[in-house]
Amino acid sequence: MTNQKYALLDVVKNKDKLIPFDHLDEESFNPAILELIAKVKETTNGITESKSAPSWNNIIDKLDDAEENLNFGWTIISHLNSVKDTPQLRKIVNELLPSISELYSWLGQNEELYAKYKELRDSDAGKQLNKTRQRILKRQITGFVLSGAELSKEDKTKLSAINEESSQLSQKFSENLLDCTNDFSLYLPEETTQLEGVPESEKQLFKQQAQKEGKEGYKITLHMPNYLPIMQYAADRDLREQLYHAYSTRASEFSPAGKDNAPIIERLLELRSQEAALLGYKNFAEVSLVMKMADSPEEVIKFLRELASKAKPAAKKDMEELLKFAKDDLKLEDPKAWDLTYASERLREKKYSYSDQEVKQYFTEPTVFKGLFGLVEKLFGIQVEQTKAPVWAPEVKYFVIKDKAGKEIASFYADLYAREGKRGGAWMNDQRTRREVNGKIQTPIAYLVCNFSAPVGDKPALLTLNDVETLFHEFGHGLHHMLTKQTDLSVSGIADVEWDAVEMPSQFMENFVWNWDIIQSLTSHVETGKPMPKKLFDKIVAAKNFEAGMANVRQIEFALFDMLLHCDYDPTTCTVQELLDAVRKEVAVVFPPKYNRFANSFSHIFAGGYAAGYYSYKWAEVLSADAFSLFEEKGIFNSEVGQKWLTEVLAVGGSRPAKESFKAFRGRDPSPDALLRSYGLLDR
Repeated sequence: MTNQKYALLDVVKNKDKLIPFDHLDEESFNPAILELIAKVKETTNGITESKSAPSWNNIIDKLDDAEENLNFGWTIISHLNSVKDTPQLRKIVNELLPSISELYSWLGQNEELYAKYKELRDSDAGKQLNKTRQRILKRQITGFVLSGAELSKEDKTKLSAINEESSQLSQKFSENLLDCTNDFSLYLPEETTQLEGVPESEKQLFKQQAQKEGKEGYKITLHMPNYLPIMQYAADRDLREQLYHAYSTRASEFSPAGKDNAPIIERLLELRSQEAALLGYKNFAEVSLVMKMADSPEEVIKFLRELASKAKPAAKKDMEELLKFAKDDLKLEDPKAWDLTYASERLREKKYSYSDQEVKQYFTEPTVFKGLFGLVEKLFGIQVEQTKAPVWAPEVKYFVIKDKAGKEIASFYADLYAREGKRGGAWMNDQRTRREVNGKIQTPIAYLVCNFSAPVGDKPALLTLNDVETLFHEFGHGLHHMLTKQTDLSVSGIADVEWDAVEMPSQFMENFVWNWDIIQSLTSHVETGKPMPKKLFDKIVAAKNFEAGMANVRQIEFALFDMLLHCDYDPTTCTVQELLDAVRKEVAVVFPPKYNRFANSFSHIFAGGYAAGYYSYKWAEVLSADAFSLFEEKGIFNSEVGQKWLTEVLAVGGSRPAKESFKAFRGRDPSPDALLRSYGLLDR
């Protein structure tokens, strides 16, 4: 094995080759990004100073080439920072963020470049562009306006400062949350009785974590594969409370000095409000929705409240049943927040005679992947094969996707297990996007990242049903990115798909997990190798809507809080926590203790792209459930319907409005009935 170190700039220049993740020279990161930023500026100046008649090639293509190189290099750094956080990487990211932010402010506010785009739009050449390129031009011109291209010089400076500070604050929000998650460790002795009720496989994981540190007994962290089993199975109420308190107060005033996200939240909201005012909008929610499917904050709020009116009666019944069970069967006279997950799992076991742990024994990682790949191969006529590639962690896998003729059309990395230094949650990110370069097609590359429990001993990793749904969800995003047929960078894959529709292909894939024919291909018992029996599957299906009302109002709570926070929040009349409490009073049935600081870990809206956009999950769920109902009508393995989904949704990317793509697939406008029916809420 060579010890050669690869400079980032050389990797970018050879982006048609696999990234040598195991031999990247981190010392080269800063100078490479600064050079690539300079190249974007040089290219932009060349475009604006050119006396040639505007054309697609001498404006859009040139800028795409330069920006793609920068994004390729920056994505490598930001990806590593999210999956393998180190002090060195964190330092690099924080040093580069101001320069990245300054560049995109400069680009978006560049009056000469803006003028070139408008000149191209209004020219004969622009009018002869195909519909896709005309849509790109129109959306990018809107993007210039939202970036402040029409502002005064003074206001442009203000907006640039807002953008730079916002990006740094979002990064700090993520760092604080990750640090507070990593900082907590609970060590229990071998002879402890506190883990009574926790499945043996989870205890082995805790033991394995302690052994890695040369310690005996058990090590428990706040990472989800540790936290959730404790909350579900630990009979020790004090242990559950200890973990709950630690988890729900991360990055709050209860954390070490400098790790409280509350001041960051307040400042981000203030900056977003200032941005909206500069751009001539009443609030940041209006800014957020300009490029989305929904027309106004009022429309979104109405949508969420109507959904809440359908779900809350069911949620109340769910809660009443859960509390009665906790008191009568578990003898918990005053059930608290840290008791609810435990009581819920016991109630499900009683009602449906199965546990998550029992189901988990059938979802071995290799079988789940084999079944998932088999499904997409049937539906979309592709082949998925694992192959070798340099990776950033030993457990990361690399796959290529080929068409029927065996030609490689895409590839992706799968990083599945939780570990220290890795951001929580699950996501798909794009490393390289499909486009035409010098007459050749550049194939797309995706990152598929989850935080499942790692294998214990010599057994394969076991996934929960929720893990399997998560995997299908993120792979749905991946398919959207990888199976695109677009060749223009701006609309290829998930690029420029409206944010409130981008979840449609991912949520669509989750539906397959609930089909008997599919489930047989996804399961093989870790000990016997046998697929899940129909009797157990029927119990799972019967329990599908178990506490569905509670689950729905929880998501509505997050979405309504987010939207009201960005259109209705006034820090002079209430606090963020008080607004959240008011939302809970309106739609929720679970009311956490006063010390709970959920907002401080709400990364989606404070460190991700979901500010005034978290409603997208529910909005897209309507689309995905309605789209999937065509498979239910025509047959789950219907390749004709599969090809239609590929052609009308996945392949088109952002080349047309998502509403048009849905209608082209379904033959009509979306209806919420399929979603309500799937939750058993249609008649409520």
